[in-house]
Amino acid sequence: MSSLAESIDKTRLPRHIAIIMDGNGRWARDKGEDRLVGHFHGVESVRNIVEGCAELGIEYLTLYAFSTENWERPQYEVVGLMELLVSTIRKEVSNLCQNNIRLHVIGDMSMLPDYARKELNEALRLTASNTGLNLIMALSYSGRWELLNAVKNIAHEVKMNRLQVEEIDHHTLERFLCTSGFPDPELMIRTSGEYRISNFLLYQLAYAELYFTPVRWPDFRKENLYEAILDFQKRERRFGKTSEQLRKERQTRPVHESI
Repeated sequence: MSSLAESIDKTRLPRHIAIIMDGNGRWARDKGEDRLVGHFHGVESVRNIVEGCAELGIEYLTLYAFSTENWERPQYEVVGLMELLVSTIRKEVSNLCQNNIRLHVIGDMSMLPDYARKELNEALRLTASNTGLNLIMALSYSGRWELLNAVKNIAHEVKMNRLQVEEIDHHTLERFLCTSGFPDPELMIRTSGEYRISNFLLYQLAYAELYFTPVRWPDFRKENLYEAILDFQKRERRFGKTSEQLRKERQTRPVHESI
């Protein structure tokens, strides 16, 4: 294990890491290649980072693989991405099972072509009993779509008299989000030097630590992941409280209670 990995405090790992995998197209363009070449090389980064998270003991990893806006890209690129998605899942599902990794998908799967949806559903079934890292792929996903979908479903429950308006609180909204079964991300990483969250997990990132790196996704490896986690561990997560309040809470916290 590298010195960077050894420097990580295993008692203070982020439980959930979310990553915007950006820069595949620019990486390929700089090498005089087609954008799809960048996406192809990005698959190796996915494999490497999933392995790194599993080795560290990270519980949840969400990867922003394809947004609802990505459907507007040139048709050849969209088709190529779907074919790459299917071929990758077909190749990797046995590795996921061998490494006890469970696959989840969030997003509007109805927009995916039938062959892609079929392959994904089979992978979800085959990994459903795995108990290690939860790998969450955000496919045909956007935060605004998710929130709008949740509001519509809540309105339907009210209309059907299964939910009273007075009962609606933030727990209600969370129940109707794609991520209802997962904790919110504590660390969000974006590659390729862009400083925005691009419609990704708009509700769930409310208190996440944001980490931006100029490294493009095809070049992003475990060492870069370790750097992001080490940066995360230097930060003070206050959740609206003051540093003094946090210090007092730590002083009064029972010794046996985990930090």
